[in-house]
Amino acid sequence: MSDNTQRSTTSVSRKNLVLEVGDTGYRIECELRRHLSPRTVGMVMRSLPLRGNAHLMLDGSARYIETSIDAGVERPRTEFTKGDVAFLPSTGSLCFFIRDVSVSKKNMTIIGRLKGDLSPLDDLDSGVVLSLTNGTS
Repeated sequence: MSDNTQRSTTSVSRKNLVLEVGDTGYRIECELRRHLSPRTVGMVMRSLPLRGNAHLMLDGSARYIETSIDAGVERPRTEFTKGDVAFLPSTGSLCFFIRDVSVSKKNMTIIGRLKGDLSPLDDLDSGVVLSLTNGTS
């Protein structure tokens, strides 16, 4: 069965996803941008849905979930802004930045942006399940 409405709102270069925060009902819109890192974004899209326990980076700049995605770094960056979504190849993790980072100790692949209020990610307990799924809000 084809959904023409979904097809007309989906772009080849931008993919709308939803990051769900545990069982709180809180949903954050997420947009993956294929032009930033085409190979990595493609691998993430083929792996959806992704679920994992939330972890806090040691410097407090991001929440992340570990995945089984095995990809090298693509167009590496070490500078990130609040709302960036990046892939950390050394651990196969998806990182959701909650603070700006002028210089990260690790090279990461930027793949998209979170949209809206990110404050529920600030005080999130480790172990709360984050889910990244297809869809629009």
